Amino acid sequence: MQTFILHLETATKVCSVALSKNGKLIAQKESQEDGYAHGENLNLFIEDVLAQAGITTKELSAVSLASGPGSYTGLRIGAATAKGLCYALEIPLIAIDALTSLSVLARAKHPDQNLCAVIDARRMEVYNLIVDGSDVPLKEISADIIEYDSYTEYEPFICFGDGAEKLMDLWQDKNCSFDISIKSSAKGQVDLAFEKFK
Repeated sequence: MQTFILHLETATKVCSVALSKNGKLIAQKESQEDGYAHGENLNLFIEDVLAQAGITTKELSAVSLASGPGSYTGLRIGAATAKGLCYALEIPLIAIDALTSLSVLARAKHPDQNLCAVIDARRMEVYNLIVDGSDVPLKEISADIIEYDSYTEYEPFICFGDGAEKLMDLWQDKNCSFDISIKSSAKGQVDLAFEKFK
């Protein structure tokens, strides 16, 4: 029995769709635009990803979805799409929080280090999760107004996600480094969703 899971990430300006088979990524499509284009892109990306893999929606075992935190509008579009598919196909919907999914992507590049995932929440506020080198949460998910001395007790750490860029000037003297190449992506849900599905 093959397990195909469709993964949707709409928590940030990245619109990302991935497909996994038995816990391995087999297809992906994503884009990042200045505005939120999820309403226009999400269903087209789903069609593209299924076509890449040569399967139909009827072969899906489950859908996983970034459950937030993030953009209210983006999350709403993702949730409506995922719920519609799951309801019509009578398959489970698996919620994966967006910051844990983001941390999975960072862990692949930065083994053994403290990770500080940040999603932009406008102004100087971010949604944040900090985990240690073994992925044990040091600081649970919260929305925080960032100051110079925020998170000092967790240094050194790698800061990443779409909220990282605005912290670079403020934190230039902190014992932390930035990896702004790590952005939200549905592929970060693959392992987490497969474990939950099993």
